Amino acid sequence: MRTDSLKWHVVYTKPKHELKVAKRMERLGIEVYCPTKTEVRQWSDRKKKITVPLFPSYVFVRVGEEMRNEALQVPGVVGFVYWLGKHAIVRDAEMEIIQDWNKGVRKGTTWVEAFTPGDRVSIANGAFDGEKALIKEVGTNQLKLLLPEIGIVLCVGHQTELKKVEV
Repeated sequence: MRTDSLKWHVVYTKPKHELKVAKRMERLGIEVYCPTKTEVRQWSDRKKKITVPLFPSYVFVRVGEEMRNEALQVPGVVGFVYWLGKHAIVRDAEMEIIQDWNKGVRKGTTWVEAFTPGDRVSIANGAFDGEKALIKEVGTNQLKLLLPEIGIVLCVGHQTELKKVEV
């Protein structure tokens, strides 16, 4: 199978089935990515570290058109996520960012200049390279950006290179 025909898609799963779905798909030979994080949960008698999905009810799968139906047959899968009436496709660059971020890899430069809410910026690297944004909130480790052309709010960390844009 040609790997250039494979694209990353998002599969919606039954609640609490993400890890089971990922293992079942791996057994079928489907490339799958289910990012996880470790949380400490408190019970009445103890605390325990558990692994939970980073995106509840979602799993990323890399399939071609001929494998979509096979992926849908996996127990626990509800269906594919759609965007504008088509299967939502996650670009390879976006998947790399998610995978690197989940591994703790931080690429890029740190913010040199201070930003304030209302500043207009241009994103200079990553999956949203070249997009114009409006800063909504400034936190100690991240900024919340509004990307009006795409219609989304994006949280970015210090790995994102931003440049102020004159109005």
